[in-house]
Amino acid sequence: MKQLLFGLLLSISLGSYAQNDKKKEVLFTIDDKPYYTDEFERVYNKNLDLVKDESQKDLTQYLELFVGYKLKINKANKLGLQNGDSYKNELATYRTQLSKNYVTDSKVTKELVEEGYQRSLKEIHASHILIKVDENASPEDTLKAYNKIKDIRQKAVNGEDFGALAAQYSEDPSAKENKGDLGYFSSFRMVYAFESAAYKTQKGKVSNIIRTRFGYHIIKVDDVRDNRGEVSVAHIMILNPKADEADKDKSKKTIQDIYKKLQQGEKFEDLAKQFSDDKSSSSKGGVLNRFGSGQLSSEEFENAAFSLTKEHPVSEPFQSKFGWHIVKLIEKFPVKTFDEMKTELESKVGKDDRSRLITNSLNDKLRKKYPVKRDNKLYAAAAKTVNDAIYDGKWELPANTKPYDGKLFSINEKTVTGTDFLNFVKTHQNGGKALKPVNKLTDKLYESFVDDQLNAYYDSHLEKEFPDFAAIMDEYRDGLLLFDLMEKEIWEKSKTDTVGLQNFYNTQKMNYMWKNRADAIIASSTSMDVIKKAQKMLKQNNTVDQIKEKLNTKDKVSVMTNVGVFEEGNEVLPKSTKFETGVSDIVKEGEYYFVTKINKVIPAAPKTLEECKGKCVNDYQQFLEQKWVDDLKQEFKVKVNQDVFAHVKTDLKK
Repeated sequence: MKQLLFGLLLSISLGSYAQNDKKKEVLFTIDDKPYYTDEFERVYNKNLDLVKDESQKDLTQYLELFVGYKLKINKANKLGLQNGDSYKNELATYRTQLSKNYVTDSKVTKELVEEGYQRSLKEIHASHILIKVDENASPEDTLKAYNKIKDIRQKAVNGEDFGALAAQYSEDPSAKENKGDLGYFSSFRMVYAFESAAYKTQKGKVSNIIRTRFGYHIIKVDDVRDNRGEVSVAHIMILNPKADEADKDKSKKTIQDIYKKLQQGEKFEDLAKQFSDDKSSSSKGGVLNRFGSGQLSSEEFENAAFSLTKEHPVSEPFQSKFGWHIVKLIEKFPVKTFDEMKTELESKVGKDDRSRLITNSLNDKLRKKYPVKRDNKLYAAAAKTVNDAIYDGKWELPANTKPYDGKLFSINEKTVTGTDFLNFVKTHQNGGKALKPVNKLTDKLYESFVDDQLNAYYDSHLEKEFPDFAAIMDEYRDGLLLFDLMEKEIWEKSKTDTVGLQNFYNTQKMNYMWKNRADAIIASSTSMDVIKKAQKMLKQNNTVDQIKEKLNTKDKVSVMTNVGVFEEGNEVLPKSTKFETGVSDIVKEGEYYFVTKINKVIPAAPKTLEECKGKCVNDYQQFLEQKWVDDLKQEFKVKVNQDVFAHVKTDLKK
């Protein structure tokens, strides 16, 4: 019952609540509180395939269960369990998790997930040039940076070498060394705006100017290829020396000697443990974590790894900027299907900066759903209290906030005050660089405050907006109460009430019977000659150890034995076993020959409480629960509308 009435609530599908336009009727009342047909029908249909006990599929029996369930919830509320801190906290945590499916723009999320997957099928090799400018830079500094990147782009479009321009102008610290080359990458490897510009730029072309939180960029797409998936490899590495050419030759010679050993048949894993300078992988036989294009800092290494095949699984020695390598293929992993990647992509979208698009889309919808009209006079007065101390995170609320307690705006019936806004400003002030002057920063914080209030209001009214959300929360709320109540009234009592359990066992012991049992030795072998010898030794009262020592050798196990007390019908016993003392005839079942020696036959008898404790405790729980439900029916007044129930049965049997 615990699993049926509580555990199932944890796996409720959001799609399990179909809207039903049929008029609901009162199916039954408990102390005049009504319970309706729509809930009963929904829960019955939802659990129908999950219930193994056929009796519980019977509608009359199921109504009894459902009424009993609601009686327990009434009892829990009567006892005040809904007021417990633990209950409240767990319910709030669950609601927060469930609400995530509603407080987002599912259409935009779906589009971003699909876009991310389509982009992941391709890998782009690109270079870029960056001119840094802060997100909150002044208009003058922003324009200066823009004009600079604009001039550089024109040079690139006119045919000047992009790498040379990157080395000369780019403010990316690595550009002097790599000339802006980013190697190959796929979706979710770069910030979203940069990724989008790269995927929208044709091979060999220079992108339009784009802005990210780092500044202004231009991108040149050097190549586009199909995604190679991921690969798992092991490697042996000899580090590049930092000394003279003689040492460099020594490193090369060392890797070549190791390669010769591989060709002579020595194990890759052993050589990696002995010689590889990559100590993070050498102890594991050189095995690296699986990776895709652009995830390592060496394109040479990635290309060598992806070029390996089952027919040619080991590379020749090659050099990267880190040293000399030999790479061995373990396994290649092709690009996953959309269905295989969907959950992973949804998680990435939620963590990626493209999630702002989802947030912004929902904010736009909420501003249209709940139009906000601001009291500009109150806002001006409140905003005037914010000063430059906010840039150091030291701004404080006015000593007297009463002048700002008036209505700044409202969301339906909810009033939001100027003081609410000032408290928001205090908790969201940040040190360092930010938008200037202070009035612009305050205006920006106000827009964030409005979005924050709209989202909070929307979240708090999800039950009214979505009937399925309300239904899930009702069931989870009841399920938590039921769990706490059952723990208190039934489960703990059945485990600790030793006297009650013993008395229950005494009245029910004939339900916990052993069948006839045999204290026996069972020998088996695939050889008739061996089993004959085992049979002879059993008749001579040899022990199991003596039989195995005589018939088995160091290199071959010819006979197996099984010793114990076996109940009639036990699958270990040969099917033709007779419950008689002595050594049986040899029987064959499948590929095996068996002989059984029965030392003692134990007649059928009741199990002791210890022998059947698990089953007895479970039965005792059900006994206590049924007795308790009967008591609840006396404590609460239950009235079932039989005419309505007859209609329900007709509908559900269609």
